[in-house]
Amino acid sequence: MERGEEALGRLLSNYEGRWQKRARDSFRSLVRIILSQNTSYKNEAMAYKQLEATIGITPSNLANASVEKIADAIRPAGMFNLRGRTLKALAEVIIERYGGEIGPVLEKPYVDAREELMGLPGVGPKTADVLLMFDAGKEVIPVDRHIFRITKRLRLVPEKAIYDDVRLALQKAAPSGRHIDVHILLIRFGREVCRARKPRCHECFLLDICPYPKENKAS
Repeated sequence: MERGEEALGRLLSNYEGRWQKRARDSFRSLVRIILSQNTSYKNEAMAYKQLEATIGITPSNLANASVEKIADAIRPAGMFNLRGRTLKALAEVIIERYGGEIGPVLEKPYVDAREELMGLPGVGPKTADVLLMFDAGKEVIPVDRHIFRITKRLRLVPEKAIYDDVRLALQKAAPSGRHIDVHILLIRFGREVCRARKPRCHECFLLDICPYPKENKAS
């Protein structure tokens, strides 16, 4: 068994629980993902709640609201002026192209859906992948900073690997039907064990297959 498959198998065995897909409003999900970029969960949740209370998170409401009003509502998330312009533009484009409903886009094959989503304001590869994983059930593994760090320490990808290199390596190693679990649990593992500073290598269930502790000690 390759190191990637072994690592993900242990990850799934060492953490309990399985994420269950729930019915979601895809536009609201997309807004929430954009608000979560480069901020904490607490700040994103506060901004989302205020946006819902003051304007209402629908394409028509955001398209008709002023950038200033949107920015003021999402202030807790940071970069509120930029995000405010992005959310208004996003709502306008979704109304113009899709009549305010992006659900049909998510039903397309992964490659087509991803490319189309990345043509929307504020939507890059990770944002598109998160939406397609959670809302469309696509077998894709979005990559955040924790996942980048873990895969490189495990030498599952080269040090200079870019986003899609990491995503494809993980998708190849992940058991079928467990992509969401792998994504969520890798983030948890990165926060609790394989931390950016002072990783807890001595209690890691991947210690015997991970090159990082020996290489780090040698350096």
